[in-house]
Amino acid sequence: MKPKRLNLVVPCFNEEAVLPETIARLLALLDDLVARSLVSADSAMTFVDDGSRDDTWAIIEAGRAGDARVGGIRLSANRGHQHALLAGLLNAPGDVLISLDADLQDDLAAIPKMLEAHQRGAEIVYGVRGRRVHDSLFKRYSAWTYYWLLHRLGVDVVADHADFRLMGRRAIEALSGFTEVNLFLRGIVPLLGFPSEVVTYERNARFAGETKYPLSKMIALAANGVFSFSTVPLQWITVLGFVVALGSVGAGFWALGVRLFTPYALPGWASTVIPMYFLGSVQLLAIGIIGGYVSRIYAETKRRPRFIIEKTL
Repeated sequence: MKPKRLNLVVPCFNEEAVLPETIARLLALLDDLVARSLVSADSAMTFVDDGSRDDTWAIIEAGRAGDARVGGIRLSANRGHQHALLAGLLNAPGDVLISLDADLQDDLAAIPKMLEAHQRGAEIVYGVRGRRVHDSLFKRYSAWTYYWLLHRLGVDVVADHADFRLMGRRAIEALSGFTEVNLFLRGIVPLLGFPSEVVTYERNARFAGETKYPLSKMIALAANGVFSFSTVPLQWITVLGFVVALGSVGAGFWALGVRLFTPYALPGWASTVIPMYFLGSVQLLAIGIIGGYVSRIYAETKRRPRFIIEKTL
């Protein structure tokens, strides 16, 4: 089989501390893959600068000056990791695209295994973390809870898979047909339905710099995955409302029984304040969940560009 042209797609945001090492390692990886006839000699890499405020773009330009295999896409503003990744996937050339993070936590040794799986017929190959030894206890258990919750809500995602994946050209063309603004690629890619395989790897510690995904962004991404791919929370609101209604009727009969058949019926604030706060909190929860869906509908109806490319190399 003739080796295919590979392109490594790497979204970046303020990665000046790690980027020189990333470029050097990816160039060495390409040399090795070409020597093993796993990819063609014109394979390359594309770094997507997601509106960085440091010297990330200058480093990409320097890498391009040193080696023509280093390509770059600069977005006009920070659009978030998922949009930057999509910009790279939809604009990078190549027969096969592999997306990975710039922080070198994704194991480059897994890439040859991904290419071999693609040669066996897999159009999509997911990089799945076999162990999370470098993650904190909170990160490991929160990730497990998140994937468990998504599966319970009916969202088709690959557990312990982030955005380290291989996609063939057919899968990329199919992905371009998904036009939603609220991006959750971990949920969209499985919907493509092409033959897929899983390659497990051990995630490394970050080589340099700081994580660009603090807890607030992780929670936002998690919420986006739920609201974009499941209507189960809306069904839960209905069930919760029914249960609260039954409880209210039961409490009413209990209060009536106490009033008619016992001498213990004393007027007090608890019988008024507690139900009021309980019902109010249920209503606010329901409004919040509905608001999550409505806000995403609002964003989709505006049809604004998901990203704007300022410059390419």
